Amino acid sequence: MLKQLFKSLKGKKTSAIAVQTPLAESPVTISRDEHTISRKQISKNALNVMYELTRAGYQAYLVGGGVRDLLLGLSPKDFDVATDATPEQVKQHFRRARIVGRRFRIVHVRFGREIIEVTTFRGNHNQADDGKTPHIDKTQVNDQGMLLRDNVYGSLHDDAMRRDFTINALYYSIEGFTVLDYANGMQDLADKKIRIIGDAAQRYAEDPVRMLRAIRFQAKFDFSLEADTAAPIAQLAPLLKQISAPRLFDEVLKLLLSGSGKKTFELMEGFGLFAPLFPTTANILSKESKPDKVFHSLIISALANTDLRIQQSKPVTPAFLYAALLWPSVSVISEQYQHKGEPRFRALQLAGHQAIDEQMPVIAIPKRFSIPMREIWTLQHRLETAHGKRAIGVLQHPRFRAAYDFLLLREQSSQTTEPRGLFWTNLQIEHPLSTDHAAIDKPRRPRRRSRKPREKSQRDTPLQD
Repeated sequence: MLKQLFKSLKGKKTSAIAVQTPLAESPVTISRDEHTISRKQISKNALNVMYELTRAGYQAYLVGGGVRDLLLGLSPKDFDVATDATPEQVKQHFRRARIVGRRFRIVHVRFGREIIEVTTFRGNHNQADDGKTPHIDKTQVNDQGMLLRDNVYGSLHDDAMRRDFTINALYYSIEGFTVLDYANGMQDLADKKIRIIGDAAQRYAEDPVRMLRAIRFQAKFDFSLEADTAAPIAQLAPLLKQISAPRLFDEVLKLLLSGSGKKTFELMEGFGLFAPLFPTTANILSKESKPDKVFHSLIISALANTDLRIQQSKPVTPAFLYAALLWPSVSVISEQYQHKGEPRFRALQLAGHQAIDEQMPVIAIPKRFSIPMREIWTLQHRLETAHGKRAIGVLQHPRFRAAYDFLLLREQSSQTTEPRGLFWTNLQIEHPLSTDHAAIDKPRRPRRRSRKPREKSQRDTPLQD
């Protein structure tokens, strides 16, 4: 089906798909006086990598999100370096460096906890080997046009052409402290526009994750998607099924833990990108009637709550977010088990396992998150029914706080019949130590009974002469 879909799109000659972003042979050079990037804002380790490679006779540039964020006045989380040195050559110059990846071979140079990602200039995977540009392994493409392996190296111009969006194809040089712009990325930054480089359908087919990146940037920076860039997304959304489950786990975290998760989710729904990632949840949401979209409301509330916590620099956990995203499935499956005679607590246990098992082939959720998710779900029954001393005992559970917050979300979305949030709120006020998972009414250890000193027997008495 995906193969036929891509062929049908490829055959269309509409401007919405076939427009190419022009790439100049020579870049526009933005001098130090014309941009806002200062070396003081750049990681010292990234600068060290660039200076070391430059001293060795290679080209080295800061590239991608680091340059983009600095120009937007933001603090980058990562700094990536692009160079004409091959991964093996890069590794020779840094003691703590290792080559990673098979699909894209890159070098991770470690400085304590910070990792500088060094990538060799990518070349056009259709170009012939001219004997001058180093090539390692042939490019592998599947029937839908997705790149399975792409280690063809090229020039700086080739690398710019292979970047995904114009705002990510800006290069900062330590020689003259200039910014090189091949794709009019500076203008798109000024216009707050997301524009893909090249043919949109082809670029999405090469790597379907680019569709997720497009809407993530749109939500995160409050930019608009350029019309030609947005046009094929809805039709090509099923291509996401080709992406490996572990990679999609990381991508979903980037999407929904960026501080703009609510807006990102709404864009994902609008472009048809949510259903390929969460098929069961999407199916349930599609069947909800408009007056009372309780599951949809719960997910929106969870994402809004997560966005607020990120803005307030409070900790967030993927377990809570995924618990909300899969709750529609858990709730529906749980009701099915209850109709078969299973008690609610047991039904929630079985439903939790089944919902995660169904999701795992699409998005691989690590056990460090899936186990807390199941605990949040099963605790809902105890939060709905516990009273007295049993309720005080629930407060001691290490997942109580997350389960309590989840209960409040359910009540906000009218997903509970009898509100219990106020009860648990008051109980925590009465027992404040419970919020720190301290012991409540914990029985004291029995004191050791003091034994009287044993009287010395004749055996203990030293022999008399």
